[in-house]
Formats: sequence, structure tokens, C-alpha cells
Amino acid sequence: MFGLTDATVATIVAILVTASFPCFLYGAWIMIDTEKVTWGVLVYHLKFIVTGLTLTTVPLLVWMLPRLFGQLGGASALHAFLGLQAYALLAFAFTGIVRIFRAKRKYNLYHDYDEDVLLSEIGTDRMDHWRNRLRIGVFGYVIFWLLAYLVGIARFAFAYFL
Repeated sequence: MFGLTDATVATIVAILVTASFPCFLYGAWIMIDTEKVTWGVLVYHLKFIVTGLTLTTVPLLVWMLPRLFGQLGGASALHAFLGLQAYALLAFAFTGIVRIFRAKRKYNLYHDYDEDVLLSEIGTDRMDHWRNRLRIGVFGYVIFWLLAYLVGIARFAFAYFL
């Protein structure tokens, strides 16, 4: 890729994916530390989450996925399986996000911005269901992401250092 050795690209990918974890942690901390989750808090939180997802997903699509079938077996298969589970749970979380965004749009909160409107106060009586779905998906994503990350780092270490 771009005239770089496989080891160099693997190191860059490892650094990018590793850099995504602090983004996920800080994004989670924002939500955990905030009593009243307003739209402004949510947008601030999403800036870090989207950055983390970009740092993980771009290397996945550009470097990992194209190489997958040429090396599928053992630790590579486990790494791919865990990563697939992480993204499946992220998709599950997105089903909750979509409902939350719809409720915001329904109440015209994109145009008539009110930072003090709480997410639990808008939408239907099912808003707590969608928020729980979001939480389960995100929690599952993080667990499987960590497992895939550990397998990936072990594969990296064995391939290039041991």
C-alpha cells in the first residue's frame, strides 16, 4: 500500500486503532458524568465517538478487510469474528439512535434549538426502550471491540516482533 512495507502499514493501523480507544473512553465519560443529557451534550459526545469509529473503521475497510480472505484462519478468523460481532452490536445501537433522532426532528429541535430539553422528555413512551437499546448495543460494541483489539494486537506482535 502506497509503497510502504507490510510492517509499516500494520504499525500505522495499530496506532490508529489504539488511538480510537481514548476517544471511546472520553465519549463514554461524557455521558456517564452528565446528569441531564441535552442535545448539546449528545453532539459533544458524538464528536469523540465518530472520531473513534473513524480511526477504527477506515483501517478496517482500507487495509484489514481486503487482506482478510488471504489469511482467514486461526487468530485471523477469531479477530474477524469478534470485529463482526462488535459492528453488529453497533448496528443494533443505531436502531436506537435513529428513533432518538426522529423524536428530536418531530419536536423540531433541530431548528428551534433548546439545550435544556432532555432526551427522556421527548418522543413516545418507548423512548426509554430505544435508549436502552442504544446502551446495550454500545456496551456490546465496546466489549467485542476490546476483544477484537486484543486479538489484533497479539497477531500484530506475533507477526512483526516475535
